[in-house]
Parts: sequence; C-alpha cells; structure tokens
Amino acid sequence: MINSLLKLALVHPNCIILAISPANQDIATSDAIKLARDVDPSGERTFGVLTKLDLMDKGTNAVDVLEGRAYRLQHPWVGIVNRSQADINKNVDMILARRKEREYFETSPDYGHLASRMGSEYLAKLLSEHLELVIRQRIPSIIALINKTIDELNAELDRIGRPIATDGGAQLYMILELCRAFDRVFKEHLDGGRPGGDRIFGVFDNQLPAALKKLPFDRYLSLKNVQKVVTEADGYQPHLIAPEQGYRRLIDGAISYFKGPAEASVDAVMFLLVHYVLKELVRKSIAETQELKRFPSLQTDIATAANESLEKFRDESRKTVLRLVEMESSYLTADFFRKLNAEPEKNLNPSDKKKNAEPDKNPNQSGHTGDRLNESYLRRIGSNVNAYIAMVCDTLRNTIPKAVVYCQVKEAKRSLLTNFYAQVGSREKERLSAMLDEDPQLMERRIQIAKRLELYVSARDDIDAVCWK
Repeated sequence: MINSLLKLALVHPNCIILAISPANQDIATSDAIKLARDVDPSGERTFGVLTKLDLMDKGTNAVDVLEGRAYRLQHPWVGIVNRSQADINKNVDMILARRKEREYFETSPDYGHLASRMGSEYLAKLLSEHLELVIRQRIPSIIALINKTIDELNAELDRIGRPIATDGGAQLYMILELCRAFDRVFKEHLDGGRPGGDRIFGVFDNQLPAALKKLPFDRYLSLKNVQKVVTEADGYQPHLIAPEQGYRRLIDGAISYFKGPAEASVDAVMFLLVHYVLKELVRKSIAETQELKRFPSLQTDIATAANESLEKFRDESRKTVLRLVEMESSYLTADFFRKLNAEPEKNLNPSDKKKNAEPDKNPNQSGHTGDRLNESYLRRIGSNVNAYIAMVCDTLRNTIPKAVVYCQVKEAKRSLLTNFYAQVGSREKERLSAMLDEDPQLMERRIQIAKRLELYVSARDDIDAVCWK
C-alpha cells in the first residue's frame, strides 16, 4: 500500500528521487533502488544516497557503490554520515554534526579521495544545482502555464465583473454603461440581430387582418338594420333623391366598430400583443446582458423603468390609432360615392332593374314603394356602405401598423430608458450603491480570484527576474 502511494507521488516527471539506502546492507536488495528503477528507468531523476557508512563492519567499505561500479546511476552517488543516537542524546547541533561528518570523510582511508564529493552539504549543493537546471528547462512551460492561468483568471473576473468603484461619479458612469449594454441587446432583438422582433410583424401580418374580418359589418348592414337607420335618419320628412343622412349614420355606425368597446379585438391585437412582445423582449434582453447578471437590484430597476415607458408608448399608440379612426368618421370621401353613382347598377339583378324601371311600381327615384323602401334599394345602400367600409378597412390595415410602430416600437428604440437616465442622474451615492448591490457569494469569489491572480502575477515577475540574471 505504501509503495503504491509512493509510486503515485514519484511518477510525476518534475519529481526528484532520493534513493536512500544504508551502506551496511546489500545495495541489490535495496527497496529504494527497486522503487526508483520502476518509476525512473532511465535514472534521470534519481540520486543515490548511502547512509551509515560509519557503521559498516571493519574491513568493508562502500567504495564500489559510491564510485558507481556496483550500481550505476546518471547522477553520482553521495555518502553521508548522520548523527548517532548518542549525539542526539547529547543534543549535538547540526553545525557540529556537519563538521564531524567532513572530518570523517577527510580522515577516512577508504573515502578520503572522495571527500570533496561526500557529505550532506555536498548533497544539498548537488540537489540545488540540479533543481536549478530542471527549473531552467521547465521555465518556458511554467511561464506558459502561469500566463494561461492568468488569462483564465482575468476572463473569469471579466465574466463576473471587476470590483465596483466606491466613488459616486464612477458608480453613476457604471450604471449608465450597464444600461447602454442592455439597450444594445434590446435594439438587436428589434432590428433582427437577435430573435424576437419578427413577432411584431406577425401581429401586423396575421392577427390584425383576422381581427378586422371578425368585425360584424354583415349583421350591422343587414336589410332590416339599413332600413331602420335610414328611416330614423329621415325623421318625419322622407329623403327626396338619396338618403344622405342615412348613409352618414350607417357609415358612422360602422366605423364606430373600430373603436367600440364591444368590438375590442382590434385594440387587443394591436396594442396588447405588440406591448407584450416588447415586454418579453425587455425581459429577454435583461437576461442576455452578461454585464447585468451580477446586479439583481439594477435588473429590477431597469425592468420597472422599461415597462413603465412601454405603458406610456402603448397609451400614446392607442390615442394615435383612435385619431386615425376618428379622422375617417370626421370626413367622408365624397368621390367614392360619386363614382358609384356613375357606374351602372351592377349590384342589382335584371329583375330588380326591370322592377325599378316600371313607373307604376317605382313612382320615384328615392326607392319608395308606397310607404316602404323596397328591398333592392336597401340592398344597394347596404352594398355601397359596405364598399366604403371595405375601403376604410384597407386604409386602416395599412395605417394602424405604421402608427403602432411609430408610437411603440420606434419610441422603445429611441427613448426606452430616457426617464430612467434622468432619475438615476439625480440620485444620491447611497441609492446608487444600492442599485449596484451584489450577491455576497459572488463578491467573495471575486476576492478569491483577485488573490490568486495577484499570486500568479507575482510568481511570473519573480521568474522573469531570475531568468534575466
């Protein structure tokens, strides 16, 4: 188990292996040498160390091992003499122990010729030189690894955000920059750079025509209702040539369906659907603005301000569209009816034309038969009014989207956060700080990343300094 753990530690290519073996045992059976051979077959990282040279039997020595004949390594063997148990009991310090070690090798008849390459001090020097060599060889890859880590830490800081300034002016600038980042994402949705804005076109192209078709003009222009409206418009004095007052009342009544509360489908489609699409784009834009993710309070403030602006734009859009409808009511296109009168009576079948042409059954051009308006005459009035309303529908189908885009979409692009900017500019530092309130866990993570970044930058500077020496 222990050997397995040692192998896991020693297998790393940057690890220097000290194969320490006692000199009074057979080197061929040394566990340290066997383990070093397994993890470092080439011997590039292995240093052989012999201990207890002073405890070998008389007449024996470890010169063959120290000179590399018994077991060859790439690096020279080093013999050392540590403190004995008696020295430890007498509290012999390391300085004295090193001096006694040097004297042992210098005066030893077996190892005197090797004294300059023996001892703990020489081993420390040898390992230091090798470590410096290895470090110099590894410096390019170490620098590359440090630079990569620094880049990753900087990227992480950029992702979660740099530390917030404490100065009020800097905080205001930061809030405005974050708002502009959101505004850019929002405009990309509207202009097609991001998905979502196309849904507004779908409202104009599908829902609006469908809503207009649902308006009950057929029921309103039924023969019974046409007769009722025309008769009421005439009052006690029936019309002589054409029921102009009846026409006007029928047209006004039909146009009122475009704005009447009972037929609010057009209003719901044009104002509410476009409004909801814009609100959804605000929500998505806030979620997609990376710079805002660390500031939940500011996200809420921006969403509130944007939705308040959208409410105002929707109300203005409704007023503008209602003005368009009122314009159609306030002035009727007379040329439309003049052209109708100039055309042949296409809407009447031959029997109706023959009936209208007979003087005994059609005593006047007003369409009266006795006291009643005849059916073909009423049908023609309804048909004329229906044709005029169809023309108004075509006009509104083209002008309503323009009004909605101008009042809601264009205004949202131009001034969605204008009021918010004015409010933020007048706020005190404490309120600005509250807007930039962050998650405590995020703040702690930023601190930890900043500390790591500082350590890596310092390490890189130190390595650079060593390399240039």
